[in-house]
Amino acid sequence: MRQIIIIGSGPAGYTAAIYAARANLKPLLIASSVEAGGELMNTTEVENFPGFPDGIMGPDLMFKMQAQAEKFGTEVVLDDVVSVDLSGDVKTVTLGSGAVHEALAVIFATGSAYRKLGLEDEDRLSGHGVSWCATCDGFFFRERTIAVVGGGDSAMEEANFLTRFADKVYVIHRRDSLRASKIMQDRAFANEKIEFIWNSEVVGINGDEQVRSVTLRDLQTGEQSELELQGLFIAIGNDPRVHLVHGQLDLTPEGTIAVAGRTSKTKVAGVFAAGDVIDPSYRQAVTAAASGTVAALDAEHYLTTLPADLLERAEGASGDLELTTTA
Repeated sequence: MRQIIIIGSGPAGYTAAIYAARANLKPLLIASSVEAGGELMNTTEVENFPGFPDGIMGPDLMFKMQAQAEKFGTEVVLDDVVSVDLSGDVKTVTLGSGAVHEALAVIFATGSAYRKLGLEDEDRLSGHGVSWCATCDGFFFRERTIAVVGGGDSAMEEANFLTRFADKVYVIHRRDSLRASKIMQDRAFANEKIEFIWNSEVVGINGDEQVRSVTLRDLQTGEQSELELQGLFIAIGNDPRVHLVHGQLDLTPEGTIAVAGRTSKTKVAGVFAAGDVIDPSYRQAVTAAASGTVAALDAEHYLTTLPADLLERAEGASGDLELTTTA
């Protein structure tokens, strides 16, 4: 039995692992068999993560986080969690391989998945003109022509933000009106750099090594046309990865795992959550990492409240846990 199991291998999961491992809790981190490292594995250059003034490639950042977590004693397993039982003092985590692990505390850092258009070249051109994050990638599109797909608040926010860099921003929407709030619509309509393409959907993304155009279909006439651009930002929503906790943890109206205030504590004692799976607003690597810190410290503090005989059963238990507060 472990003291802590961390489910998820993005910035939140690895940061939680670093803190837990430094506290000698010998955490087990379950990374996905196919998506280890999270969304940053699909990102090219990251310029807004502190400590890297020249930027760093997304996969490189995640490999460094993993190496740092392992350096302090984290065990990383590349497998998929298929079910969890969060009842009782001892939690169980079952993997796709059939292995079953037990722990006194579990941290969910499963992140969220951007909704995709489902097009053939969408993944191939990810990081090469296709993006799901204006804050992350907008800087790379200075003086370019780009498009945003979507009609909600997020799409309008992304479009307005991108006009700081791009010369022209098209907003492509399937309907003839927006779902966004009136204030967000008004800001977009008033922005001279934004042009709306109504009743249209993207049916193709074109380019060899970089996006050069998209193919549009008019949903009223069925006619197709090509729109030349250098970037495509997809803002049709995201889905927190909460399938493992349905019926066991409370969710917010946004679909994220509910936690108490600024903590990582869920409604179940010994179960914590961090990163994008609790954050419907910011979804940045640095905020996820900070959230992972909170979860590790919350979990460590929780372990100090457990009976000594229970702690002694856990691998790596030191007997006298002391809350780590150093940076």
